[in-house]
Amino acid sequence: MDAASTLRRVRLSAGLSLRALAERANTSHATLAAYEAGRTIPRVDTLDRILRAAGYAADITTSGRPDATDAEREAKGRELLAVLDLAAQFPARHDPVISFPRFPTGGSI
Repeated sequence: MDAASTLRRVRLSAGLSLRALAERANTSHATLAAYEAGRTIPRVDTLDRILRAAGYAADITTSGRPDATDAEREAKGRELLAVLDLAAQFPARHDPVISFPRFPTGGSI
């Protein structure tokens, strides 16, 4: 679940402004705006409080991971090793001296 898009979707669906939802959720509109923009991520209890203030509740579901079995993890490990072996076969060329452009001295920039 993406908290930012979920909060925005819920707030708009409830017909609330940032300030109105922030007041209901006992937080500042600046904090709520940061959550919706994805600049900060709310804690789970904070997310639940904001969702409830908008008239919603969180429904958590779980799903199995695609690499849940030992055989699948081993296959991914072998694939990674093959890629690393291939990358190691490409030559690495490094110049012994680092070159960089000279800037004029004594003038203003």
